[in-house]
Amino acid sequence: MKKIYLVLIMALPLFTYGQELVSVNTEQVQELKGFKMYPNPAYGDEVYVTTSTNGTKQIKIYDVFGDVVLTDRISTNTLNVSRLVPGVYVLQVTEDKKTMTRKLVIK
Repeated sequence: MKKIYLVLIMALPLFTYGQELVSVNTEQVQELKGFKMYPNPAYGDEVYVTTSTNGTKQIKIYDVFGDVVLTDRISTNTLNVSRLVPGVYVLQVTEDKKTMTRKLVIK
């Protein structure tokens, strides 16, 4: 029994020293101030996307496989999602070189 405990104690330092943190992206992410998206889940044909500046927004919507299913540029706060089938999507909004990504559910 003593041999088993000795082997475990000697192997423990090998596991603790093998873990190092690696930082790949050191650039700070700038998020949109005052970002709101509603209704979520969406039951109708429109989703409202607002920010504090409410400038022109570049919209990309991805499906669960990562494919772009909708691309739009809006200058108002209304996004037409009538072409999307019910499901879970990822909405990416870019305005003034700042990006926000959120989950969007279409019912």
